[in-house]
Amino acid sequence: MNDTSEIPNVEVRHVGDSDVTAFAAVVDALADIVAQHETLYDWASGLPQPRALRGRAPVYIAALPNTPDTIVVRHGWHGGLLAPITGDRFRLPTRAPLEMCQSYALRRVGIPTSDVLGFARYPAGPGLRRIDVVTRFVPDAYDLGMIAAGLAPHIDATDAMRATIVLLVQLASHGVIHPDLNVKNILLRHTPSHAPEAMVIDVDVVRWDATRAPSVTMRANLARLLRSMRKWRTNFGCDMADERLARFERDALAATPVR
Repeated sequence: MNDTSEIPNVEVRHVGDSDVTAFAAVVDALADIVAQHETLYDWASGLPQPRALRGRAPVYIAALPNTPDTIVVRHGWHGGLLAPITGDRFRLPTRAPLEMCQSYALRRVGIPTSDVLGFARYPAGPGLRRIDVVTRFVPDAYDLGMIAAGLAPHIDATDAMRATIVLLVQLASHGVIHPDLNVKNILLRHTPSHAPEAMVIDVDVVRWDATRAPSVTMRANLARLLRSMRKWRTNFGCDMADERLARFERDALAATPVR
Protein backbone atom coordinates (compact mmCIF):
# COMPACT_ATOMS: atom_id res chain seq x y z
CA MET A 1 0.00 0.00 0.00
CA ASN A 2 1.37 3.44 -0.93
CA ASP A 3 -1.81 5.47 -1.39
CA THR A 4 -3.34 7.09 1.70
CA SER A 5 -6.79 6.96 0.06
CA GLU A 6 -6.73 3.23 0.83
CA ILE A 7 -6.56 3.95 4.59
CA PRO A 8 -10.03 4.20 6.16
CA ASN A 9 -11.11 7.60 7.51
CA VAL A 10 -8.25 9.59 5.99
CA GLU A 11 -9.19 12.97 4.52
CA VAL A 12 -7.40 15.81 2.68
CA ARG A 13 -7.70 19.55 3.27
CA HIS A 14 -6.18 22.21 0.99
CA VAL A 15 -4.90 25.37 2.66
CA GLY A 16 -3.78 27.77 -0.04
CA ASP A 17 -0.94 26.06 -1.90
CA SER A 18 -0.39 23.63 0.99
CA ASP A 19 -2.30 20.45 1.76
CA VAL A 20 -2.98 18.42 4.89
CA THR A 21 -3.71 14.69 4.83
CA ALA A 22 -4.80 13.11 8.12
CA PHE A 23 -7.32 10.94 9.90
CA ALA A 24 -10.74 12.57 10.08
CA ALA A 25 -10.52 13.08 13.84
CA VAL A 26 -7.57 15.48 13.52
CA VAL A 27 -7.53 16.77 9.94
CA ASP A 28 -9.47 19.98 10.61
CA ALA A 29 -7.35 20.85 13.66
CA LEU A 30 -4.17 20.38 11.63
CA ALA A 31 -5.53 22.37 8.69
CA ASP A 32 -6.51 25.23 11.01
CA ILE A 33 -2.95 25.34 12.36
CA VAL A 34 -1.49 25.52 8.84
CA ALA A 35 -3.94 28.31 7.97
CA GLN A 36 -2.90 30.32 11.03
CA HIS A 37 0.82 29.53 11.32
CA GLU A 38 1.81 28.48 7.75
CA THR A 39 3.41 25.21 8.92
CA LEU A 40 2.78 22.70 11.68
CA TYR A 41 6.45 22.81 12.64
CA ASP A 42 6.46 26.60 13.08
CA TRP A 43 3.42 26.29 15.32
CA ALA A 44 4.88 23.51 17.46
CA SER A 45 8.31 25.13 17.80
CA GLY A 46 6.73 28.37 18.98
CA LEU A 47 4.74 26.90 21.84
CA PRO A 48 5.82 27.75 25.40
CA GLN A 49 8.52 25.37 26.60
CA PRO A 50 8.23 22.89 23.72
CA ARG A 51 9.83 19.54 24.38
CA ALA A 52 12.50 18.64 21.85
CA LEU A 53 13.13 14.99 21.00
CA ARG A 54 15.43 13.02 18.69
CA GLY A 55 16.05 13.73 15.03
CA ARG A 56 18.23 15.67 12.58
CA ALA A 57 16.43 18.75 13.88
CA PRO A 58 14.34 19.27 17.03
CA VAL A 59 11.15 17.21 17.12
CA TYR A 60 8.36 18.81 19.13
CA ILE A 61 5.59 17.53 21.39
CA ALA A 62 2.35 19.50 21.53
CA ALA A 63 -1.26 19.22 22.61
CA LEU A 64 -3.42 19.34 19.48
CA PRO A 65 -6.17 21.97 19.97
CA ASN A 66 -9.78 20.82 20.10
CA THR A 67 -8.76 17.15 20.32
CA PRO A 68 -7.66 14.82 23.13
CA ASP A 69 -4.42 14.04 21.28
CA THR A 70 -0.84 14.83 22.21
CA ILE A 71 1.22 14.80 19.04
CA VAL A 72 4.82 14.78 17.85
CA VAL A 73 5.62 17.12 14.96
CA ARG A 74 8.66 16.28 12.85
CA HIS A 75 9.99 18.21 9.87
CA GLY A 76 11.18 16.07 6.97
CA TRP A 77 14.86 16.12 5.99
CA HIS A 78 16.89 14.12 3.53
CA GLY A 79 19.73 11.93 4.77
CA GLY A 80 22.77 10.53 3.01
CA LEU A 81 25.42 12.08 0.82
CA LEU A 82 23.05 14.40 -1.07
CA ALA A 83 21.48 15.85 2.08
CA PRO A 84 23.49 19.11 1.94
CA ILE A 85 22.05 19.72 -1.53
CA THR A 86 18.50 18.41 -1.23
CA GLY A 87 18.00 19.56 2.36
CA ASP A 88 14.29 19.47 3.22
CA ARG A 89 12.85 19.60 -0.30
CA PHE A 90 11.16 16.50 -1.69
CA ARG A 91 9.74 15.67 -5.08
CA LEU A 92 6.01 15.05 -5.16
CA PRO A 93 4.36 13.05 -3.74
CA THR A 94 7.19 13.13 -1.10
CA ARG A 95 7.86 10.30 1.31
CA ALA A 96 5.16 11.37 3.78
CA PRO A 97 2.28 9.38 2.20
CA LEU A 98 4.46 6.26 2.13
CA GLU A 99 5.37 6.67 5.80
CA MET A 100 1.69 6.95 6.75
CA CYS A 101 0.82 3.89 4.66
CA GLN A 102 3.70 1.84 6.07
CA SER A 103 2.74 2.76 9.62
CA TYR A 104 -0.86 1.73 9.01
CA ALA A 105 0.14 -1.54 7.31
CA LEU A 106 2.57 -2.50 10.08
CA ARG A 107 0.07 -1.83 12.84
CA ARG A 108 -2.61 -3.72 10.93
CA VAL A 109 -0.51 -6.92 11.09
CA GLY A 110 0.37 -6.36 14.74
CA ILE A 111 3.88 -4.90 14.46
CA PRO A 112 4.24 -2.06 16.99
CA THR A 113 5.19 1.26 15.43
CA SER A 114 4.41 4.94 15.79
CA ASP A 115 0.87 5.92 14.84
CA VAL A 116 1.19 8.40 11.96
CA LEU A 117 -1.87 10.64 12.24
CA GLY A 118 -1.15 12.73 9.18
CA PHE A 119 1.17 15.08 7.35
CA ALA A 120 1.30 18.49 5.72
CA ARG A 121 3.05 19.47 2.48
CA TYR A 122 4.15 22.99 1.57
CA PRO A 123 5.31 24.36 -1.80
CA ALA A 124 9.10 24.53 -2.24
CA GLY A 125 9.49 25.14 -5.98
CA PRO A 126 8.09 23.47 -9.11
CA GLY A 127 7.20 19.87 -8.27
CA LEU A 128 8.86 20.16 -4.84
CA ARG A 129 7.42 20.19 -1.35
CA ARG A 130 8.56 20.52 2.24
CA ILE A 131 6.82 18.22 4.71
CA ASP A 132 5.86 17.92 8.35
CA VAL A 133 4.78 14.54 9.73
CA VAL A 134 2.52 14.16 12.77
CA THR A 135 2.54 11.08 14.99
CA ARG A 136 0.74 10.24 18.20
CA PHE A 137 2.96 10.87 21.22
CA VAL A 138 4.01 7.74 23.12
CA PRO A 139 4.60 8.72 26.77
CA ASP A 140 7.50 7.31 28.77
CA ALA A 141 9.18 5.77 25.72
CA TYR A 142 12.96 5.57 25.30
CA ASP A 143 15.04 4.49 22.36
CA LEU A 144 17.31 1.47 22.68
CA GLY A 145 20.41 3.65 22.63
CA MET A 146 19.25 5.67 25.64
CA ILE A 147 18.46 2.48 27.54
CA ALA A 148 21.85 0.95 26.75
CA ALA A 149 23.52 4.16 27.95
CA GLY A 150 21.64 3.99 31.27
CA LEU A 151 19.47 7.04 30.55
CA ALA A 152 16.10 5.29 30.96
CA PRO A 153 15.81 4.55 34.69
CA HIS A 154 12.52 2.67 34.46
CA ILE A 155 13.48 0.18 31.71
CA ASP A 156 16.08 -2.51 32.36
CA ALA A 157 18.55 -3.09 29.52
CA THR A 158 18.14 -6.88 29.66
CA ASP A 159 14.35 -6.57 29.44
CA ALA A 160 14.76 -4.14 26.55
CA MET A 161 16.95 -6.60 24.65
CA ARG A 162 14.36 -9.36 25.14
CA ALA A 163 11.60 -7.07 23.89
CA THR A 164 13.74 -6.15 20.88
CA ILE A 165 14.04 -9.84 19.98
CA VAL A 166 10.23 -10.09 20.06
CA LEU A 167 10.08 -7.17 17.62
CA LEU A 168 12.70 -8.74 15.34
CA VAL A 169 10.69 -11.97 15.27
CA GLN A 170 7.56 -10.02 14.31
CA LEU A 171 9.42 -8.31 11.48
CA ALA A 172 10.87 -11.63 10.30
CA SER A 173 7.46 -13.31 10.37
CA HIS A 174 6.07 -10.75 7.92
CA GLY A 175 9.17 -10.35 5.74
CA VAL A 176 9.82 -6.75 6.78
CA ILE A 177 13.39 -5.48 6.40
CA HIS A 178 14.30 -2.08 7.83
CA PRO A 179 17.43 -0.98 5.92
CA ASP A 180 18.27 1.61 8.58
CA LEU A 181 17.53 -0.39 11.72
CA ASN A 182 19.56 1.13 14.53
CA VAL A 183 19.40 1.81 18.26
CA LYS A 184 17.59 5.12 17.64
CA ASN A 185 14.89 3.50 15.49
CA ILE A 186 13.71 1.13 18.22
CA LEU A 187 11.57 2.62 20.99
CA LEU A 188 10.74 0.81 24.22
CA ARG A 189 7.61 1.58 26.21
CA HIS A 190 5.94 0.01 29.22
CA THR A 191 2.80 -2.09 28.77
CA PRO A 192 0.01 -2.60 31.32
CA SER A 193 1.94 -5.67 32.55
CA HIS A 194 4.99 -3.38 33.02
CA ALA A 195 7.06 -5.48 30.63
CA PRO A 196 8.56 -3.26 27.92
CA GLU A 197 7.36 -3.45 24.34
CA ALA A 198 9.66 -2.59 21.44
CA MET A 199 8.42 -0.44 18.57
CA VAL A 200 10.07 0.19 15.21
CA ILE A 201 10.00 3.76 13.89
CA ASP A 202 11.11 5.72 10.79
CA VAL A 203 9.29 3.12 8.71
CA ASP A 204 9.01 4.91 5.36
CA VAL A 205 12.09 2.94 4.24
CA VAL A 206 10.94 -0.58 5.20
CA ARG A 207 10.74 -3.26 2.50
CA TRP A 208 8.12 -6.03 2.55
CA ASP A 209 8.40 -9.48 1.02
CA ALA A 210 6.08 -12.05 2.55
CA THR A 211 7.69 -14.81 0.46
CA ARG A 212 11.16 -14.17 1.91
CA ALA A 213 12.32 -16.81 4.40
CA PRO A 214 12.05 -15.46 7.96
CA SER A 215 15.67 -16.44 8.60
CA VAL A 216 16.82 -14.20 5.74
CA THR A 217 14.82 -11.26 7.07
CA MET A 218 16.08 -11.87 10.60
CA ARG A 219 19.73 -11.96 9.55
CA ALA A 220 19.37 -8.77 7.49
CA ASN A 221 17.79 -6.83 10.34
CA LEU A 222 20.17 -8.30 12.90
CA ALA A 223 23.24 -7.32 10.88
CA ARG A 224 22.14 -3.69 10.72
CA LEU A 225 21.13 -3.51 14.37
CA LEU A 226 24.29 -5.19 15.66
CA ARG A 227 26.43 -2.82 13.62
CA SER A 228 24.56 0.09 15.22
CA MET A 229 24.98 -1.41 18.70
CA ARG A 230 28.74 -1.73 18.25
CA LYS A 231 28.98 1.82 16.95
CA TRP A 232 26.92 3.07 19.88
CA ARG A 233 29.20 1.20 22.29
CA THR A 234 32.28 2.81 20.73
CA ASN A 235 30.80 6.31 20.90
CA PHE A 236 29.18 6.14 24.32
CA GLY A 237 30.91 3.32 26.21
CA CYS A 238 27.64 1.63 27.18
CA ASP A 239 27.20 -1.95 28.37
CA MET A 240 27.16 -3.84 25.07
CA ALA A 241 30.09 -6.21 25.47
CA ASP A 242 30.85 -8.69 22.69
CA GLU A 243 29.57 -11.57 24.81
CA ARG A 244 26.26 -9.82 25.43
CA LEU A 245 25.81 -9.00 21.75
CA ALA A 246 26.69 -12.56 20.74
CA ARG A 247 24.08 -13.92 23.15
CA PHE A 248 21.52 -11.44 21.80
CA GLU A 249 22.26 -12.63 18.26
CA ARG A 250 22.02 -16.32 19.22
CA ASP A 251 18.72 -15.80 21.04
CA ALA A 252 17.24 -13.85 18.12
CA LEU A 253 18.26 -16.50 15.58
CA ALA A 254 16.93 -19.27 17.83
CA ALA A 255 13.56 -17.49 18.08
CA THR A 256 13.23 -17.02 14.32
CA PRO A 257 10.12 -18.79 13.00
CA VAL A 258 10.65 -21.63 10.53
CA ARG A 259 8.59 -21.68 7.36
